Amino acid sequence: MAPRPHWIFGDQLGPHFLDPRHGGPDAHAPVIMIEARSVLRRRRFHRAKAHLVLSAMRHRAAELGDRVTYVRADTYAEGLERALGRPVPLAEPTDEGDRLTVHHPTSRRARDFAAALDGVEILPARGFLVPHAEFAAWADRHAGTSLRLEGFYRAVRERHGLLMDGDGPAGGRWNLDHDNRERPPRDRDTLGVKGPWRPREDAIDEEVRHDLDRWERAGDVSFVGRDGPRRFPATRREALAALRHFITHRLPGFGGQEDAMLAADPVMSHSLLSAPLNLGLLDPAECVERAERAYREGDAPLNSVEGFVRQIAGWREYVWHLYWHFGEDYRDRNALRHTAPLPGWFLELDAGAVTANCLSTVLAQVRDTGWTHHIPRLMVLGSRALQDGWDPAAVTDWFHRCFVDGYDWVMLPNVVGMSQYADGGLMTTKPYTSGGAYIHRMSDLCGPCAYRPSDRTGERACPYTAGYWAFLHRHRERLAANHRTARAVHGLDRLTDLGELLDETARRGDAPP
Repeated sequence: MAPRPHWIFGDQLGPHFLDPRHGGPDAHAPVIMIEARSVLRRRRFHRAKAHLVLSAMRHRAAELGDRVTYVRADTYAEGLERALGRPVPLAEPTDEGDRLTVHHPTSRRARDFAAALDGVEILPARGFLVPHAEFAAWADRHAGTSLRLEGFYRAVRERHGLLMDGDGPAGGRWNLDHDNRERPPRDRDTLGVKGPWRPREDAIDEEVRHDLDRWERAGDVSFVGRDGPRRFPATRREALAALRHFITHRLPGFGGQEDAMLAADPVMSHSLLSAPLNLGLLDPAECVERAERAYREGDAPLNSVEGFVRQIAGWREYVWHLYWHFGEDYRDRNALRHTAPLPGWFLELDAGAVTANCLSTVLAQVRDTGWTHHIPRLMVLGSRALQDGWDPAAVTDWFHRCFVDGYDWVMLPNVVGMSQYADGGLMTTKPYTSGGAYIHRMSDLCGPCAYRPSDRTGERACPYTAGYWAFLHRHRERLAANHRTARAVHGLDRLTDLGELLDETARRGDAPP
């Protein structure tokens, strides 16, 4: 019997998605790839993201050669019809050899589409450390309590033997986050580490850029942000090179200032591996195993390695499973009842319209690269949205569209749960927002700013400081009952200028801060 054809999505591009040893298709199975233009029409993506995904898909197709049928179509359904030579929805096949296989897609929309096709068998998910059944068993054991990251992270470490010394964690502590909150250097504007690995564009990149230009001129699609040169891996070989470069040159200095921000050094010591990981070009196991090897061989300190392992084996796995565990209605959660639309300057990534230096700088980073690290995402971009009461569904969509590593499974829990607290505490114990003092402490962004982080009112009032107190006031009753925010809420009673602050905040409205 001829091997069954196997369909791979644009975020399933690594060799582990075609490995029969781990539940994949037959070693000689023909492969189907579909480049569906409707995906780009559905959302107004960042141009660099569209370029990266199409470049990665076309590079993978070139590697697979005659084994792949690569179809450029309007929709997935049209692409399947052309690839298989039979109509969609697929009828139940009379011969098992006619059944199409696909690994569990990463979005509900794609999963539901594939599941509705009788002639498709969905294989277990790949690209993650923890199978769905293993997470479900862990969640069942904690039913009625909480599904916090820390407990899950420890379970993953124990189950996979990551950074373990016998039955306990390496170094005696599970989480070294408190060691990774150092301020940025005050005597220089960069961290001073070797720069990140960068790719060289080729003829495929040129072809993709030509197609995007053509589609945009025709009015078929529309983008935000800037494109070029490509900054992230689009092939397995490039992804491995980026991983080796990070482990060798950047991991040793990653931990201490993991949460710091520098205007002239947006990358700091961060790995930039989220994009190739989420394209499926890297497997998370190889990333954390190489990092642990660096620690065991004395090439990187434990706080750096543990912080990196926690990002991948902890947070990334946790977010992936919560996306499925919480269900589809999680998308509509809005515990704080925030409904304000995203302002035009934010939607257009118009950094020039913004006076606040931290927000202008970070928005420019997103505009120019489609990326910024987790603290600017959470404490500058997300905090602005939370303080101003923007609709969390719209904020989620913005992060999905505007980041090269943004996918539905990535951004839904990260934004609804972590950033916007729209789930009311299912995922985190408190809203993550702050006044300007935090940004001043953890960055060099406040010095040249027109606003002062200590000022709540007046011409030089920091929009984050004023916004923080306005947010606490707006949700006073809810936050006073939260043990992690109650003390801050009680601080409202000591503000003699609260009325003036609220008036000024209301007058600003959705004007750029």
